Parts: sequence; C-alpha cells; structure tokens
Amino acid sequence: MSLDHRLPDELEELRRTVEAFAHDVVAPQIGEYYEQHAFPYPIVREMGRMGLFGLPFPEEYGGMGGDYLALGIALEELARVDSSVAITLEAGVSLGAMPLYLFGTEEQKREWLPKLCTGEMLGAFGLTEPDGGSDAGGTRTTAVRDGDSWVINGSKCFITNSGTDITGLVTVTAVTGRKPDGRPEISAIIVPSGTPGFTVAAPYSKVGWNASDTRELSFTDVRVPLANLVGEEGRGYAQFLRILDEGRIAIAALATGLAQGCVDESVKYARERHAFGKPIGSNQAIQFKLADMEMRAYTARLAWRDAASRMVRGERFKKEAALAKLYSSEIAVTNAREATQIHGGYGFMNEYPVARMWRDSKILEIGEGTSEVQRMLIARELGVG
Repeated sequence: MSLDHRLPDELEELRRTVEAFAHDVVAPQIGEYYEQHAFPYPIVREMGRMGLFGLPFPEEYGGMGGDYLALGIALEELARVDSSVAITLEAGVSLGAMPLYLFGTEEQKREWLPKLCTGEMLGAFGLTEPDGGSDAGGTRTTAVRDGDSWVINGSKCFITNSGTDITGLVTVTAVTGRKPDGRPEISAIIVPSGTPGFTVAAPYSKVGWNASDTRELSFTDVRVPLANLVGEEGRGYAQFLRILDEGRIAIAALATGLAQGCVDESVKYARERHAFGKPIGSNQAIQFKLADMEMRAYTARLAWRDAASRMVRGERFKKEAALAKLYSSEIAVTNAREATQIHGGYGFMNEYPVARMWRDSKILEIGEGTSEVQRMLIARELGVG
C-alpha cells in the first residue's frame, strides 16, 4: 500500500492563494507594524474578506465549509512570512469561534459565528490566569448565580485578540461550583466586550508576536445573562481540553510555517551573500545546515497533517496532536537559531525577517501547552503517565 500525501485540488488552490497573499500583501508591510507594536487591521480585514476566519465552519454560519486541515494549510503559509498574522487567525478561529461552534447553543451560534467567520469581529478565550498557566484546573476566577445573571470576578492573562477594536467577546472559564470531593466545577461563559466591570489592560510589551494583540483582563462584578453559559455547567474544563487538543494541531501548522520560512529566507540569503569571492551557499557547512532545516520542516509538516487528517476522519488524535505540537515547536526554535546564524550579523537586524522569526519562535514551546506538558500527554497516551 502506498501513501499519497498530495493535497486535493481544492486545498492546493487554497495553499497557493494564501501563499500569494502572504508574499504580496503581508510581507511588504508587516515589518512596520511589528516594529511599532501595532495591530495590522488592514491585513486582518483582507483575511476576513478571503474567508480565512471561516475556513473550518459550515456555510450556514457564514463559514467556508472546510475543516481543520484547511485551517492548518492557511496558518502554515501565513507563518512562513509572519507569525503575528498567523496567530491572530489561529486564536480567532481555534479559541475565539470554535468553542461556540462545538459547545454553544443554536442561538449563540446564530448571534456570534457569522461575524466571527467573516473577520468583522474577533473572539478571545480567557483561560490562563496570573497564578496558573498549565494548571488550568487551578482556576480562581468565579462566576456566581444572582437571579438571571452570572456575576464574574477574577482575572486572566496572556489573552490573544482580547483588546482590539474589533474584539466582540471573550469566552471565560470560571469556577461555578464544587464537586463532592471539593474540586472546582469550571464552566465557560461568554462576556461581550464593553460589559461593565470588564477591564482590558494595555497591550503587553512582548519579545515577539509584536503585531498581535495580547492583554491581561480583569472582571469586577461583571454581570452577564445565564444564557451566556457555553455548553454544560461544570463541563468547561473538559470542553476546553478538547479545544486545546485541536488547537495544538493549529499551532503545529503555524510552527511548521515558521520553520519553513527560516529555510526560505536562508536559501535566498545563501545564494545572494558572497564571502571570499563566492556565495556562502557553496560552503558545505551552510549546505548541511540548510539540508537539516529542510528535513525538520518537512517532517513537521507530515506530523501536523497526519494529526489533522485523523481529526477530520473522526479518529483519536490526542497523541498525534501532542507529538506534532511538540516536534514542530522545538524544530521551529532550532531553525530560527540556525537561520540567524546563517545570516550572521544581518540576522540580528530587525530589517531581516529571520530576526522576527527568531523572536517569534520561543513562544511556540510555551503556548497551547508547554513542551513539558506535551511530553506528559504523550506518555499518558502510551499508558505510562
């Protein structure tokens, strides 16, 4: 039996379309947004018009009728050029809209998804808290019933897409009760932007992803209707474990794109840069670096596409998603380091894309579950965790 890893015609057309958009529209202008720590609204609006925010959602909700494989392909092509734009799409889809699609009521889907799918509005996902990152079960934010409302108090940190001019909602995890053994029952609740008591802090000063929006959120006696509950009460933690499993595939695709972008830029530089009377690419030391970089990106691509394909077919994919996320994020860091080395002093200058890629790569080993968490998940799936 042979394995055919070629993309179907419609996905190859999508890949080429996003590739052209990334190189013709994103690449010429993203550096300025990045250096100014500014959110690239014109680029995001164009992504919305292209339907990228609606890729994995049904047409009845304003989506494109695709799946997670289509989303991953778009993310990889964007991240080959810039990760800030790619993470805006990833978080908008995987964390902003997907919880509503998977667990929301029909009324919630009809109200929110059409604008989220067209990019007119961004959604965010409030899980991480100042006192707990990987330990999502240690949530301290609370939501208490009061008449026909939830009253929410607490804070969240490192929340992507939470404070842009087009952010419409944040889905927040909060403790809504206690189980018989004393453990917290965590639920997910929609908090629309502008709700009294909901405060969005100024953007963080970050090492990378400087053209994306990341902020701390606080909730002081925030009142929202009981109908804003997403899914079953007390099931928020389980729901978002699934969201994170799927999101790891998306982050793996993004990391693969960054790793491939490092290859693209380094090959170009190795051909153009001359030293001692010849292109540096003619040196075997550089050739071997480039060969290893391409090998890593190629393998990472096979890993995330395998995980995505399993998910689309309805098969178990938890282990494969963790493997893809772990491997792709770590090789993205390696490729970024090697690309910077190949560029020499120019690799340390922000005018070169590899400097941006180097700064953007490290977070990939942290977000959506650290590398340590991925190893724990893989060991557990092997039956030894």
